[in-house]
Order: sequence, then structure tokens, then C-alpha cells
Amino acid sequence: MTSAILAIDQGTTSSRALAFAADLSILGMAQQEIAQHYPASGHVEHDPEEIWSTTLATARGAMQHAELGASDVAAIGITNQRETTILWDRRTGRPIHHALVWQDRRTAPLCRRLTEEGLEPTLAARTGLRLDPYFSASKIAWLLDNVDGARTAAEAGHIAFGTVDTWLLHKLTGGRVHATDATNAARTALLDIHTGTWDETLLEAFAIPRAVLPEVRDCNAEFGVTDPSLLGGAIAIRGIAGDQQAATMGQACFRPGMMKATYGTGCFALLNTGSDAVASGQKLLTTIAYQLDGRRTYALEGAIFIAGAAVQWLRDGLHLIASAAETGPLAADADPSQQVVFVPAFVGLGAPYWHPEARGALFGLTRATGARELARAVLDATAFQTRDLLEAMRADWRGAVEGVLRVDGGMVASDQVLQSLADALAAPVERPTVLETTALGAAWLAGSRAGVLPDMDGFADLWRLDRRFEPSLGEPDRAAAYRRWKRAVAAVIAFAEESE
Repeated sequence: MTSAILAIDQGTTSSRALAFAADLSILGMAQQEIAQHYPASGHVEHDPEEIWSTTLATARGAMQHAELGASDVAAIGITNQRETTILWDRRTGRPIHHALVWQDRRTAPLCRRLTEEGLEPTLAARTGLRLDPYFSASKIAWLLDNVDGARTAAEAGHIAFGTVDTWLLHKLTGGRVHATDATNAARTALLDIHTGTWDETLLEAFAIPRAVLPEVRDCNAEFGVTDPSLLGGAIAIRGIAGDQQAATMGQACFRPGMMKATYGTGCFALLNTGSDAVASGQKLLTTIAYQLDGRRTYALEGAIFIAGAAVQWLRDGLHLIASAAETGPLAADADPSQQVVFVPAFVGLGAPYWHPEARGALFGLTRATGARELARAVLDATAFQTRDLLEAMRADWRGAVEGVLRVDGGMVASDQVLQSLADALAAPVERPTVLETTALGAAWLAGSRAGVLPDMDGFADLWRLDRRFEPSLGEPDRAAAYRRWKRAVAAVIAFAEESE
């Protein structure tokens, strides 16, 4: 019986593919980094063709490593960096511009203008999001207005929009399918998350022709089959979800009140709120956690723009470390008497502050401050930002937030990171045995649809704990550290506002 599942995990810094067996063991894996392009301050771009070429190469590599042919793969699941925006010409299949990455802030002036015109309450009520450059809508508008001939071509029906999942689906199916899933559509700021349909009022506000948009399907829908020339035969694509929603499913956070946080380039925490689309009073996002067989489940989400990217900055920007793995041991040796606070607002502040013009800062430096103290400040910043999100979620939701945080992503391999997190939150933190939860969620969507993986309850029973981290910091020290963090954030915001 054909029982392997191929999961494509296209992220901000790399493209990866993993082949899973029916028992969820990993049969093969391949990964390639993708280039980051910074054409101006606050601008972040990717080459869509590189996204595609690395995705295809890693899919082939994972299958080769696992010694799988196309006939051995029951289905493909796709998970992807969300909000990143690509426009291509339907006639040629070629992108009209580099992709605008979710971190890109060039559309802040447009978002400010639309806010001043009073659009944000309508947008928030219908999409659950903020009027912020983070989301796809303003990025689509910028591309249509700044690429020669794009708007005219779009109005003639020649331009297609996609988040990364849609672009990959287009390429994998030989251009035959233009579709997305509900979780990625929910991140565009154009989808009414209560009806699951594109919103005409928002399309008009952003001046986006409806013809550019893909069809919205369930996360576990049939999305077509691959062009046989790509992977040695036609393989059904049976699952798509944005990376954070895929991780939520990979962590088996299926009960209302369960919460996970993923630590990659940024950090994204999702709280399952079931059928209740909670309107946040704390500047969190209301989003679709997953949509299965026509039924939507919602979540509150907090987005932190910079987490692992701050570790990359220590390595590539300051050259204080040679590898990310050095950060934890350095932080553990930091001088405890130094109270260095780092606010990593390189591309603005996300939830619960939402200040796109804020920029990063260090506080409390002395002549004795060195690499150890900076490493600790970077890890502490991730923990404090997570606490900001958790406290906002508790304030927003009338249901009971479970007292344990499930974590995943590249940073959680570090015990020091997770101990800092448990100390900041005053709550247990659980690391699963399978850290590839984003890819695992995509594999479960495709595999359950194909009938080779169990249903939701059966999949939840397979979740296994690697290690649980308990708080060890005393409450006075924890409270004092968090007060310093809040003062530092307030100072960064004040500086940004005075500079405008």
C-alpha cells in the first residue's frame, strides 16, 4: 500500500521537504537556504523562482534520501511562510517582481492613510487582523501601483496573486491550479473569516481586482496533482496550511484552550478558541486555526517579528558567534549583575504593540557588557515577548487557557532558551519529541485525507513529550525583569514617535 507522505515546508530562510512514514517517522529530508534581499531600509524580498527551484530540489532530495518513487507517495502536504506576496503573469507564468516578504514594511504609509480614512474597524471586524504592512493586501496594492503595467494587466485578468502556497501549487501542477487554503487566505486582510469568502469592501479599499485572487479551499482539500515530469509521476496534493497553523496541528492543539508557540525567524503563538472567533481587545489577531471538511476552527494569534532572526544578527551582523548553538551556553555564563535589555524591533513591533516604525535598541550597557550579556538579552527578549502575548490572550478569552505552552521551531533545541521561557512565563514549557511540527502538521493534513494517517483524535494520541521545563526563577526577580522589559519597549515606541 502506498503510505509515505511528502511534506513541503517553505519557510522564510529556507525550503525544506520531509518524507514521513505512516508511523510518522522521518524517512528522508532535504533543505536549502534561500537568499534574503534588502533593497532598502525596512524592505525584505525573496526571488519567487528561487523559492520554486529550492522547493523542487528539496522535494526530489527528500524522496531520493528516502528511496521513494512517485508511486510510493500517497499525498503531498504544503506548509509555507505566510503573508509573503507574489504576483505573476498568467500568460507567461513568470513573477512580475520579487516577492514582498511578510517582514517587509514599505507599505506603512499606505496603511497609515487607510487607517486615517477609517478602514481599520471594518477590516478588523471582518478579517480579525490589523491594518498593518505585515499582511498581504497592502503588498498586492504596492506591486500593482509600482510595477510598470501591472495594474492594467491585472484589470485585464492577466495577473495572478498568491501567497507562497499558491505559487508552489501553481508550479507543482504545471499552472493548472490557482488556489489557496483558508488559513493562508485568512492572512491576506482580504478574507472575511466569518463567511470564508473574499470581501468586496476590502478589495475596493485596497484597489485590488478580484480577478487576481485564488480559489479558497479547506486545509484538507484535494488541490490537484503534480505534473508527472517534476517528481517522477503524478502525486496528489491533499493538504495546505500556513506554517503557524500547520504547527498548531502538528502539536495536536485541537482542544480550545491549548496553545503553542513556534520559534523560527519570528515567534508565533496560537491559542485554539474553537468555534469562537474572539474579537481581541489586546491587539492580538483573530485568525482561522484550520478549516477541515467545511468547518472552521479559530485561534487568537500573537505575532513576534524577530526571534531567531536576533540570533542570526548576533552571528551575521555582530559576528559575536559562529553558530546559533553558541547562544545558549554564552547566555548561561552571563554576568547576573548586568541588566541588559534588548528590544529586537528591527522591522517594527508586532503584537500586542503594533508599531511598524519602531526600531531595535539595547539598554543598560556598561564597559563590562560583552557577548555573554548580549546573548542573554537576545534570549530574554524572546521570552518577554512571549509573555506579552500570553498575558494578552488571557485577558482576551473568557475560556480557560491551559497552563502549559507547547513549543517548536529551531530555537527550542536549546535548553537555555526554554528555561528562560519557563522563567519569564511562570509556566511549564513542553518540547515534543518530534520538533518538525510544521511539516508534521502538513503531513497529517495530506495523510489523513489520503487515509494513511489517523483522524484528529488518533493523531493527538501520538503526540509525545521530550522534556518539560519548569519555572525556577523567584517571583520578585521575574517581576523586576519584566518591568525592565516593559520600560524598554515604552522607550523604543517613544523614540519612534518623536522621530516621525
